[in-house]
This record gives sequence, structure tokens and C-alpha cells, in this order.
Amino acid sequence: MINITLIKKKLRKDNPRWVILLIDLLIVFGCYAISNFIFNTIHEQYSTAMMLKKSVFILVVYSLAFTMMRTYKGIIRQTGIQDATKIFKTVWLAFMLLAIPTIAIRYYIPKGTLAGDFLRLSYIILFMHSFFTMVMLVAARVTYRSIYEMLFLPNRKNRNVLIFGASRPGLVAYSLLRDDRRVKNHIVAFVEDKVSRVGNRIAGLRILYLEKIDHAFIKQYNISEVIIAVENNDPERLVQVTDHFQQLDVELKIMPNTRVMLNSGAKREIRALKIEDLLGRKAIKIENPGIDAELDNKVILITGAAGSIGGELSRQISQRNYRHLILLDQAESPLYDLQQSLKATHPDRVKCIVGDVRDKVFMERIFKRYRPQMIFHAAAYKHVPLMEQNPYEAIWTNLVGSKNMADLAVAYGIHKFVMVSTDKAVNPTNVMGATKRAAEIYVNSCSALGKTNFIVTRFGNVLGSNGSVIPLFEKQMEHGGPLTLTHEDITRYFMTIPEACLLVQEAGVMGKGGEIFVFDMGKSVKIIDLAKRMIKLKGYRYPEDIDIKIVGLRPGEKIFEELLANDENTQKTHHPKIMIAQVNREDIAEKCHLIQQLSDDITTIGKGEINDMKLVQQLKKIVPEFKSQNSIFQDLDEEIQEKIIAEV
Repeated sequence: MINITLIKKKLRKDNPRWVILLIDLLIVFGCYAISNFIFNTIHEQYSTAMMLKKSVFILVVYSLAFTMMRTYKGIIRQTGIQDATKIFKTVWLAFMLLAIPTIAIRYYIPKGTLAGDFLRLSYIILFMHSFFTMVMLVAARVTYRSIYEMLFLPNRKNRNVLIFGASRPGLVAYSLLRDDRRVKNHIVAFVEDKVSRVGNRIAGLRILYLEKIDHAFIKQYNISEVIIAVENNDPERLVQVTDHFQQLDVELKIMPNTRVMLNSGAKREIRALKIEDLLGRKAIKIENPGIDAELDNKVILITGAAGSIGGELSRQISQRNYRHLILLDQAESPLYDLQQSLKATHPDRVKCIVGDVRDKVFMERIFKRYRPQMIFHAAAYKHVPLMEQNPYEAIWTNLVGSKNMADLAVAYGIHKFVMVSTDKAVNPTNVMGATKRAAEIYVNSCSALGKTNFIVTRFGNVLGSNGSVIPLFEKQMEHGGPLTLTHEDITRYFMTIPEACLLVQEAGVMGKGGEIFVFDMGKSVKIIDLAKRMIKLKGYRYPEDIDIKIVGLRPGEKIFEELLANDENTQKTHHPKIMIAQVNREDIAEKCHLIQQLSDDITTIGKGEINDMKLVQQLKKIVPEFKSQNSIFQDLDEEIQEKIIAEV
């Protein structure tokens, strides 16, 4: 009686490599014996003794070929097309090693001698033997894998798949699908939107034109999934392709291109399509070796290190050759999570500190102890409606906190200070944006006070950051919707977190002091279109499954964001996507005096004496272009306007 449990136990265990080699040599011997039997039976001159003598030579040569090609090193239960290719090359190598001596012996060594009889091989037998050996070695591995899958993966689903992209990435996706142990994938065809490739074959499969894939085709071949695998994941192209397939109600997945995998260290895998893949513009590339040189052997301080930008910035910089990396944030739990993620690889050079940039005395102790040479200042409050309700906290953190850091940078002669700002600082309509613009003004002015190079980076919304629209929409979809949108015409510029953090580092290299760097972020994205795409990506229908509800603009919220103020122009840099904003520097001394006054008021004010109107009024004097929208602070703008009219 067959003991299935024992067989399963044996199959689960990886056998020693010498056992695989021995089995392969037994297959070689068996195939040689069969080849001899077939050939010599036909010629009625079969000699078992001579066959056994010659088989010794055969086995020695194949042992050498197996050792050179390492065919026995693979895990047999995961045999794939690459293993079959290696076996073909190994058998061909062994054939050549046997055929060449045979040719020489036939010419130079006569029959009747020991070498002449022992090493003289039949060409026909060699061909037959090579063919049988190649087939049996592959068949043995496939059989082993089939038995393994039958015993351990009996409930694997069958899935019919299309691959979009008939090039090298498509072939990689093809290999990954064929080797998937969880699902038995049947690749029906490759699909292309380039007419020049249509009609050809790749990996033995047809290349079909995208426009020919319709509901009838999907139904005929029962297609359940489409894999997008192209070397250049151009979002504009991806939008067109995904729109086509989403109308056919098939699941969409993508294989990240080689460059993305190399930059992020991600594994080669097929994953679900994300909204980040459909930004509508090409990903911004920043590959500047000067970043490594700038950060080399430096003590680097990152504030707001536990936030979305600060966390990614910390992870990216942790891969570089710094001396010490100081990560500071007041949020204890997120900072702990960041510490744990970096602890395994950087236990000695990374220091996580719970602290607040608003506490100047505490921050000065940090500067005295660690003597940072480069600062990336990302600590800030960023949520517009919340800061509109809490202007005291917004001013204290975003403005006073930034002022504290800038003052200490000057006092301690820091080499470079890079501040993370936002497009909401441009012609601000809310308290948050105004505090960031005021911080820009102060930080910018500090370039003239010492040897520190002060640099500001300004960019739009970051996809997937804490509190951004995409996580919000995802949570709303989990609860069945609807997705809430403040205005049907609202648009935003978007970038990914890695792009934002690379910009910050690039600015640290390019900046000489006093610049405000802005990104050419392409076209702004209409949020309602973004919401509809997200609904489709999750497999829902709009509006049947999940609807979109317009709830009205929130306090301080703009319909359209801007990257430059009305009186700002740009200057080009060596990178086509990065520009320097030519900001208005008039009355900068007076504005810095007002910032100092507001800072003194904030730090000395009593909690019971907070007057939000007075604080925002002071902020509007520093940032005169700050015009409140849909907010209680609009009354201040009316008072200012009336005062101007009265003076005229």
C-alpha cells in the first residue's frame, strides 16, 4: 500500500544536490542503453559488454557537463522554461564533447586497438542519445513538479490571461505567470497598441491589436485578467490602455518597469494597478551622482521625519553614505515605526529623537550635541481645514518652528538648510498656506545672515501621503461610498512621495542659497476624474456601485492650485523639470520684523488669551497676498480693503 504521507514528506524536502546529479546520470545511462539497443538490434550486432564499457566514457563526459552547467542545483519542484533551456545547452555541450573526440579517433586511431574500440562512438547513437536524454531530463523534472502540485496544490484556480506589451517586459511577465504556484495561468495572447508588432508571434503566442479586444473576445476566451508589462510605463499611454480594458470588466495588473524596480529595490513581481501609475504624465527622473557627494560623510538632521515626506526622505537618505542621520519628530508612534524599519540595516548611524521644533531651547541642545551639517526641514502642519480652525498651532509650528530652525542654522554655521514648502503658499487662501509662505520669506532672508545656504522646495499634493485624497477615497470605498468631493471642477497638481523626496535632495545639491525651487509637474489633475478612475481600478462601477457626492468647498480651500504667485517668474536649471522661482523680495526687512513680532507674541501668549483674529491679521500683514476664501477670516480682508479705500 502506498504511503501518501511519506511521499508528501519526501517531496516537501529539498533533496541533496548529489541525489539530483545521480538521478540525472541514471537517466543518461538509461537513454544510452536504449539508444544502443534500438540501433544495434536493427543491425543485429548488439553487444552488452561493449555498451557498458562505452557508457563509462559517456557518464564521465555528462558528469563534467552537469558540473559545468550546474543543472542539478535548481529546485526541481519549481522547474520552468529557464531550466529546460539550461538542460538543452548542457546536453548540446555533452554532445560536442563526445562528438569531437569521436571524429579525431576515426581519423587517427585504427580499429582493433583499445582506444579505437572503446572511444569510437556511433554518430547516430550519439544523436539518438542526446535527443532521448534531453527529453527525459525535462520530462523527469516536469513529472516531479506535476506530482508535487497535484499533492500540495490541488485547488489551484485556472485563469485565462492577456499580456499587454509584446517585448522583453512582456516575456518576463509571461515567465512569472507560468511559474505562479498559486494559480494555473493560461496565457491566451499578447496585446499591443503598436500596429508594427501586430500579427507576429512571441513565445509562440499571437500578438493581437488592442482595438480588436472587445467584449466578444473576452467572453469567447473567458479572460479574467490583463497584465500590463511595458518598459516605459508612460502614464498617458497607460490611461488609454486602462480605459479600454476597464470597459471590458477585466481585472488589471501591472509589472513595474526595470528602472522603477532598480530605484526602489522592489522585487520583480506583478502587482495591482495603482492610481499613481495613472498620473497622466511621465515620472520625473532625478539621477544625480552629486547627491551622494553632497551627503557623503555628513551629519544630517531631518525634522518631521515620521511624516509622509520626512519618512520617505529618511529611508532614501539612509541608503547613502552619511556619517550620522538624526531623525526628529514629535509623533512618538510613527517615529518608533520608522526607527524599527531602519534599525536592522543602520543600527549605529541613525538616531531617532522625540522633539518639537517649536521648543528652541530643546532644539539648541540637539544642535550642540550632534552638530548637524545639513538640515532637511519637513516638520509642519499641512491640513488646510484643520489649520483654518487652529491658526495658533499653525503659526507656532509652521512659522515659529521654521524660524527657530533657521536661526539655529545661522548660529551654528550649518552648511545647507533645505525647507519643504507647498504650492498652497502661492497666493494663499488659507492659514496653512500663509504660514508656509511666511516661513519661506524668513528662511529666504536668512541667506544674507551667515554662511548657511538656505533653500526652499515647493511642490504640489503628494499621492498617498497622510490625509491626502487617495487614502480618503479608499476608506470611503471600503464603506461602500459615496466618495465625497468638495467641488466638481477642483484640480490639483500631483507627484509621488519618492519624486518629492528626490526633489528635496536635488535641491540640496543645486542650491547655492536663497532659491525657491519649483517642479514642472505637468498638467493639473481633475479630482473628479481621479475619483472615477479609482472606482474603476477597485472593480466597481460608477455611479451604479459607488457614487460621487459634491459637498462644497471647505474653509480656505482653492478650486485651482498654483505653483507661482502673480508676480513670480521662473529661471531654468540644468534639470528640465526643476525651476527657480523669482520671488518678490520687496520689503523683506519689514516682513522679517513683523515675523519676529508675531513670533514673540506666539511664544509669550497665554492659552486663555489666544485671539485667532488678531493672529491672522498679523499674518496677513506679513503675506499681503493672503486672501481668505470661504472662511471667517474673510472679514479681515474686507476691513483691509475698506481701510485702503478710506486712505485713498
